[in-house]
Amino acid sequence: MAKLRVIEPEAYPQEILADEEPKYLRRQKPLEIKRRKFGRKAWKTYLRVALWTTAGIAGAGCAYICGQYLLNSNEMALLHPDQVHVTGNHYVDASSIVEVFAGDRGRSVLRIPLEERRLQLEAIPWVAQATVRRALPNTLQIDITERTPIAFLRDDNNLSLVDIHGVILEKPLRDDFHFPVVTGISSDMPVDDREQRMHLFAGFMQGVEAARPGATDQVSEVDVSDDHDLRVTLTGLQSDFLVGSAGAAPDAGSDTSAPLLVHFGDGDFESKFQTLLEKIGEVRAKVGPLESVDLRFDGELVANPDTSAAAAQAAPVAATKAPAVAAVKSTPKPALKTAAAHAARHSQ
Repeated sequence: MAKLRVIEPEAYPQEILADEEPKYLRRQKPLEIKRRKFGRKAWKTYLRVALWTTAGIAGAGCAYICGQYLLNSNEMALLHPDQVHVTGNHYVDASSIVEVFAGDRGRSVLRIPLEERRLQLEAIPWVAQATVRRALPNTLQIDITERTPIAFLRDDNNLSLVDIHGVILEKPLRDDFHFPVVTGISSDMPVDDREQRMHLFAGFMQGVEAARPGATDQVSEVDVSDDHDLRVTLTGLQSDFLVGSAGAAPDAGSDTSAPLLVHFGDGDFESKFQTLLEKIGEVRAKVGPLESVDLRFDGELVANPDTSAAAAQAAPVAATKAPAVAAVKSTPKPALKTAAAHAARHSQ
């Protein structure tokens, strides 16, 4: 039997043991790291970054200092009323405009909300449009466009002015206006309704002027309470037609200067006023003095309709005792009709 030989570990070659050792038990060889030298190009990069950083910090500091100066210094502040320059105002008192900026006293002009102040200025009745600008270092420039009144407005016992948009304006003390008086509009009426009625009035005035230049001077009062029937009081119109188209003169002693109430409806004012000019002399020659005229029927002129209606309500007596009423068409020989017959015919 062969004898087993035991070899001591010290006698076993170390090279063989090293090869047979598991790799995970081996000691790793240290990795050599090469350090980059701090050269000239790196210095330039770092210097450039440092300069830009310093410049940014300095710029931010300067901007902060300048901002504090612009927003808080007295040189930029609105301190006195005369720093608000107002132009374009004629009827609006400049003090009422400057007062809008009273809460901005002591504040930099850069802090003043221009849009908000513009809206406050346009809330003043006489101001139609306002422009607000800053004029550095510490001035505000205000340019005002005022409203244009086109009529007097009588509301109860108060007399004011009104523009085409229905905006009611306080009458200035230092100016004199020559306008007709408008009734039927009140301050508690919605603005849209007031504007609609004032557009109706303006259209009437344009139509009258187109029919006869200068005839608007004879318009004394316009009632717009009924937007489907413009009722106009004319003065001096009857005296322009002392002799009718038929050649007959009015009765002696008749008041040709008396005001005449005319129903114009809600449109076609030029044509209706032209009908009135052409037919008033002929109607006066037939029925005598006129108190009212209705032009709401196409091509016809009805004389004294209001007088007839009032007489019929007060004393419904025989038709022969009612005031005379004439309906004149655009025909060579118009026929006379009573107000009842005229209304009955148009109701059919």
